[in-house]
Amino acid sequence: MAGRDMAAAGETTRVGAARRRALFEDAYTANYQLILAYALRRAPTPDDAADVVAETFLTAWRRLDDVPEGSDARLWLYGVARLVLANQQRARRRRERLGERLQSDAARAEVVRPHDDAAVPDGVRAAFGRLRPDDREILTLVAVEGLTAVEAAQVLGCSGVAVRVRLHRARARFARELASAGVTG
Repeated sequence: MAGRDMAAAGETTRVGAARRRALFEDAYTANYQLILAYALRRAPTPDDAADVVAETFLTAWRRLDDVPEGSDARLWLYGVARLVLANQQRARRRRERLGERLQSDAARAEVVRPHDDAAVPDGVRAAFGRLRPDDREILTLVAVEGLTAVEAAQVLGCSGVAVRVRLHRARARFARELASAGVTG
């Protein structure tokens, strides 16, 4: 008896899943173009409009039990799209304000770029510039940023042992570049 009940429950679940999928597909097919047009008229760019449509239908899928059937689904989807647009606009304003703050902070900050500094001899700057980007990165993290090997490892996403080996090799390559440029200590 229990086996038949479980089989019936499984069949009900399959029917329920198929019905849910059909409801979503019907709502999507009937309303996609309408929601896209709505978003295109309100979003600043076509990419933003596409994001609004995607988020709207993702919300519909996740909250399918809340989506009304028939023509009322269109109104529900418009409401979701309206909220998605509002969230998108708030996020854009936050990004703009953050960008303005960062630009303001950057304009006031004193940035030390030892390899660009006029006090750095041309030969040293040239030797540093000839290093591979990963060698320049590890040398800069340790020598300029003042990080330990363990801290640099965390930044680079590798082990402390790997950083120590890479640092040793980068220093050796830098020393060779300096020597070939005729720079002495």
